[in-house]
Amino acid sequence: MSDKDTKTEQATEKHLEEARSKGQIAKAPELQVVAGLLATFAVILFAGKNTAIRVAEMWAGMFGHLHELEVSSERIGDWTKISMLTMLSLALPVLITSALASVLVGLLQTRFALTPKALEVKWSRLDPVQGMQRIFSKEGAMRLLVDSLKLGIVGGLLYSGMRQIINDPIFSSAVQAHQLGAFIYDTTLLLLFRFSLALGGVAAINYLYQHFKTNKDLMMSKQEVKDEAKSAEGDPLIRALRRQMARRMLQKQMLAAIPTADVIITNPTHFAIALKYERGVDQAPIVLAKGENAFAKRIKAIAAAHEVPVVENKPVARMLFKFGKVGETIPAQLYHIVAEILGFVYRTHRYYFHELKQRRLAA
Repeated sequence: MSDKDTKTEQATEKHLEEARSKGQIAKAPELQVVAGLLATFAVILFAGKNTAIRVAEMWAGMFGHLHELEVSSERIGDWTKISMLTMLSLALPVLITSALASVLVGLLQTRFALTPKALEVKWSRLDPVQGMQRIFSKEGAMRLLVDSLKLGIVGGLLYSGMRQIINDPIFSSAVQAHQLGAFIYDTTLLLLFRFSLALGGVAAINYLYQHFKTNKDLMMSKQEVKDEAKSAEGDPLIRALRRQMARRMLQKQMLAAIPTADVIITNPTHFAIALKYERGVDQAPIVLAKGENAFAKRIKAIAAAHEVPVVENKPVARMLFKFGKVGETIPAQLYHIVAEILGFVYRTHRYYFHELKQRRLAA
């Protein structure tokens, strides 16, 4: 494997988002099962004892007085309906709470990300060759190990629980209905707690493995990181063309604004800066255009064609070209010297500023 294909870099945020959209997220289904069991445990712990006693009393009353009841198809139907409604009313809170807990844990694992691509039909999964490869892969071996652990835990807990329960006095002596309900309550809590604890350990191990595996699968090579960075930034040629177009548009705007300038300050050959100042409108002189070498010549040519005053001042021209920004006011350090230049221009080119007002209104 070449260095370009070696995945040594952590996944970028963009790569992670693409993976999440495809459903490639670390998750362990066992966590949802554990959440459902714990929710059931909580509901039964706080509200189950009275429920268990009610169920025991209901069945004890029904089966203990069968000899007194008239047995008919209609009565059996009524008993069945009453029993089903009673059991449903008792089981519904447990079912709803368990389902909500499982859904919430599932959403937490995916960080509430919507993954519609994960629901798309993948026809490659119907390929028997790829199916065999998945079965005998590391991932398949890990699934087999987790499923074996779950099966072993469930079987072991059922066996140990049954051994403990079978020795309870309830199976060897007569008891009251409320004792039967308490036995159902305690036994259910005991089994739920054991299942939750054991499956929680398996779920934690599986989630840590899935997290490690997902991060490893999503790692990128250095070339992939470079390619993604280029894709995010765009083609260098296109970026260069955009910058070139932006420069041309800016130059066009600057050249169009020169006829409305108050003065052009030059180097005299290398730099040319056009300034504008309107009393009551501008807080300070504004840079309309600036350029060097060939573009400076174009600025001076347009200025000459429109009789814009030109003042030669090498240090000011250099400072304005270096620190001045087109469309913004000049640096505060140059206020005084530029004010002197404008004052000189206003005194010597009064005719120009009379026309400049009309020119700006027309622009």
